[in-house]
Amino acid sequence: MNRIVTFGEIMLRLKSLGYDRLFQNNTLEATFGGGEANVAVSLANYGLDAAYVTVLPDNDIGRACLRAVRGFGVDVSGVRTGPGRMGIYFLETGSNQRPSKVIYDRAASAMALAKPGDINWQAVLANAGWFHFTGITPAISESASALTLEALQTAKALGVHVSCDLNYRKNLWKWGKPAREVMTELVRYVDTVIANEEDFQMALGVQSTAHVESGELNAEDYKRVAQAAMAACPNIRRVAITLRESKSADTNNWAACLWDGKDFYLSRKYAITDIVDRVGGGDSFGGGLIFGLNTYDTPQEALDFAVAASCLKHTINGDFNLVTRVEAEALMKGSGSGRVQR
Repeated sequence: MNRIVTFGEIMLRLKSLGYDRLFQNNTLEATFGGGEANVAVSLANYGLDAAYVTVLPDNDIGRACLRAVRGFGVDVSGVRTGPGRMGIYFLETGSNQRPSKVIYDRAASAMALAKPGDINWQAVLANAGWFHFTGITPAISESASALTLEALQTAKALGVHVSCDLNYRKNLWKWGKPAREVMTELVRYVDTVIANEEDFQMALGVQSTAHVESGELNAEDYKRVAQAAMAACPNIRRVAITLRESKSADTNNWAACLWDGKDFYLSRKYAITDIVDRVGGGDSFGGGLIFGLNTYDTPQEALDFAVAASCLKHTINGDFNLVTRVEAEALMKGSGSGRVQR
């Protein structure tokens, strides 16, 4: 398998300690995270050749970020520096009926100011077999959206498989065009789509009859959504949908399904209690799915690995999923007791 390249913004993550409210005390935990970087770290953890591309400020914060991502075995040679700042997001972890809260502070970031021509996509994608992006990057600015389109056009010209996690973020789409108009154009270049029910509705206008707020999801609803997405965008080769039943901030049921235009696959459902950190959970699914589709013989195995890996991510603090292939496969094959490994 040739290298897998991911592209998007990474931010400084500032989190209150434990379950404290933001600024309840005078300490914040500083790490880094962002959807596409999270996917690259997962893939490198599983032993694949993963590269991450972004635009960072040329300062100590940007360099610390590069060291962090490189430390997980991700190739960051394609990262460029440019004007602007490091984007930040603040995180407060919820508990029981109090939801987690994310506050973005990313206006005028280096990635938001990046524009077509800033990255040599021919060079970056020369040896790539797969390119991954999310709907977050085109949401942050018009120029970042145009840079994403440039990447996709190059990828398709080179015959690179493209995946996209739609990742609709209502608080980011502020620069003019609505998400549906922009994402409908970009998805024309996509082979594999990853999403949840809100993503499909808000990014592509594909309606779902699921009622996520009730905490109960019907997989058959999502089969219809996947079929509708493929009908709207015939270039799509497969659709993966995460199924999160949110009982509270601490307790979720977690599963996923996959439609390849012919067969419908449904994963095992995991009851996740005492969640440590669910931020990055969707990204860990995306990383697991990309790994699985490039590793296993069947779509069902790929889906099962992705769900197991992302289930385990809920036990890990930070954006990055630090589980190994062996650990994810053990859960995938039924070892979920949590007994001490000696």
